[in-house]
Amino acid sequence: MATFDDAAREIPDGAVLLRDNVVEAVGPTPELSAWADEVVDARGLVLLPGLVCTHHHFFQTLTRNVPEAQDAGLFDWLVTQYPIWARLTPDAVRVSTEVAIAELLLSGCTTAADHGYVWPNGARVDDQIAVARELGLRFHASRGSMSRGRSQGGLPPDEAVEDEDAILSDSERVIAEYHDSARYAMTRIVLAPCSPFSVTPELMRATAELARKHDAVHLHTHLCETVDEEKYCVEQYGRRPVDFAESVGWTGPDVWFAHAIFMAREEFVRLGTCRTGVAHCPTSNMRLGSGIAPVLAQRDAGMRVGFGVDGSASNDGSHMLDEARHAMLLQRVAHGANAMTAREALRLATRGGAEVLGRDDIGSLGPGMAADLIGVRVDGLATAGGSVHDPLASLMFCRIPNVDLNIVNGRVLVRDGRLVDIDVPSLVVRHTTIARALVSP
Repeated sequence: MATFDDAAREIPDGAVLLRDNVVEAVGPTPELSAWADEVVDARGLVLLPGLVCTHHHFFQTLTRNVPEAQDAGLFDWLVTQYPIWARLTPDAVRVSTEVAIAELLLSGCTTAADHGYVWPNGARVDDQIAVARELGLRFHASRGSMSRGRSQGGLPPDEAVEDEDAILSDSERVIAEYHDSARYAMTRIVLAPCSPFSVTPELMRATAELARKHDAVHLHTHLCETVDEEKYCVEQYGRRPVDFAESVGWTGPDVWFAHAIFMAREEFVRLGTCRTGVAHCPTSNMRLGSGIAPVLAQRDAGMRVGFGVDGSASNDGSHMLDEARHAMLLQRVAHGANAMTAREALRLATRGGAEVLGRDDIGSLGPGMAADLIGVRVDGLATAGGSVHDPLASLMFCRIPNVDLNIVNGRVLVRDGRLVDIDVPSLVVRHTTIARALVSP
């Protein structure tokens, strides 16, 4: 068992004692099993805290692998996808949320932040929250937005954007109805205008002001993902993306950016000083050819760093163990074989993600922490030979299909490698029907 606590304890033949939704104790199995009313047999598994996904777009499961976008860079990829997303419905949002969460749970994720920013045809973030609550995922739901259509100099088509007053009003409503700032909260609200090329500076400023009127409502957006974005910011705002973000109040311990690839060293040093966070999404960055983010230097400069799978149309999956593995391997491509260790990657996927989301109740195992943990089988085919030498590191060096056990808030959601409460064949049929109708109306 790996705790990822301050002491980085690893306990051979370890166990976790849960009471309701909280960890009561961690330690050797013989010491703890006598206290338990129910024992989950985890022999052959490595136990660790649940993985934390800091950036996703659940709705994009519906547009994975669209042929016209398979070989496109970000801006061309978006131009292909936007008209399809403008046809989203409440049913589409719900079924895509269910598919994304099912994938995340099987991959070891227990907490996820989703960045939904397209809300057409009556779709609302409420649709996502309802599904996440039913399935049991700990959820940071973004009331994202786009307000600057093509006719106003933005990238999205006009039919995909919203009125800014309506965005702010609905953001206030969602906070009032759903946001929980308490310890062990299952639902928190994030305010998340999409990007510098899809909203106005005025909306960015107003959103930051609104979020900071409330406890633990954090801010999230895309920043520094591509050279095209940098060019856009210089042409439209006369400044680079980081300077633009600073000018509208978007830095600090309540802010995190997705990607942050094209940052100068002095920029991420400034962001590190004020503890701004970053969601590193290596698979998407490779898939779109965007580049390699300097996440190790950003972390060393003081930025909070976690991993995200990004949207399921630019990944095209939702596998957090894979994401941590890809992050480790990509840093080695850039900086050498010892650039990121397996344990560093897993720490960023757990403790690092918790820090990015502003939480001190998840991301490690110890008394008083949330009862979120996973068990990954290391006595099977995928790790044969590898787990003999270092079971924990085998989770990164070997390719793990799915986790065997996933417990969120004390509730078992994956047991023996299978989702407990989701009818996967029926879900896939519903998702396929809606995806086909969405792409070929």
